[in-house]
This record gives sequence, C-alpha cells and structure tokens, in this order.
Amino acid sequence: MATQAPAPEPSSGPKRRGPSAFAWLSLGLSALVGVAIGIGSFTFVYAKGASYMTDDPAACTNCHIMRDQYAEWTHSSHHTVAVCNDCHTPPSFVGKYLAKARNGWHHSVAFTAGGFHEPIQITAHNRAITEQRCRSCHQTIVQAIDAHAAESISCIRCHNDVGHAP
Repeated sequence: MATQAPAPEPSSGPKRRGPSAFAWLSLGLSALVGVAIGIGSFTFVYAKGASYMTDDPAACTNCHIMRDQYAEWTHSSHHTVAVCNDCHTPPSFVGKYLAKARNGWHHSVAFTAGGFHEPIQITAHNRAITEQRCRSCHQTIVQAIDAHAAESISCIRCHNDVGHAP
C-alpha cells in the first residue's frame, strides 16, 4: 500500500489582506492635497503672484483691467510721491498684507468667474482705506478743513481721481 504525504499544517501567520480603508482614504486625501498644491502653485507662478508682494506699481498691470489706472497714475500729481500701496493698503505690515490677500482673493475669483465691473470700481472697504491714507498724508490741511466743517468731509468725494487722473 502506498503511503500518503502528510497534510500541510495550517499556517500560524496572519492572512494577507489588501490595503485598509484608512490606507485608501489617506492615499486619496494625499492625492487631492497634491493636486490642489500643484494647481495653486501653477496659478501663482502663471499670475506672477510674487510680484504682488512688492511695492512695484507695475505689478498692478499684471491684470489687464488695471492698465488704464496704472497709465493714469504715471501722469498724476502723486506719481513722484506715492505708489499704489501708499494709497490702497493700510500702513501697518500686517494690515497691508491682509488687504493684499483679501483683494487678491476677491480679484482672482471675480476675474476667473467673469463677475467684475468694467471699468473697475473701488469697494466701500477699500474706499475707507484710501480715505484714511489721504487723511494721514495730508493731515495738516485735513485738520484745518475739519475744524471749519460741521462734519468730516470725505477727501475722495471731491478728489476721487487724484491718483489716477491723466
């Protein structure tokens, strides 16, 4: 009679399984973050994002809608004494870059989606910043005017095109 080979003993090690749900979730989340970083980086480079961190007024012309304002500024009375940030951002470091970030976000959304007014118009928030900056630079004359006025008069009300007049 022929002898049979002994039956293999059951394996005592763990069974091999595929990746866990956590591993798939981690992989998917990593891929989404990677794509977002890639698209954001491409957009930042394509839109010349680093130029907006400077005080160079030419950065504003990265967007075609601002070219007229830039050209008008180069011929204005403020051309030799003020750049865009001097009038359109708060004076503090943090305030300046918060305003730039806020405006950059709103501009990028509006220009990407096509929801902006032509010619471009200043928002109430940015108008208040500009008004405060006028009052800061021209403090002596503003105080003299305010001393004789029943209420504070807006500089921009009468001088709304001072920095951008041809």
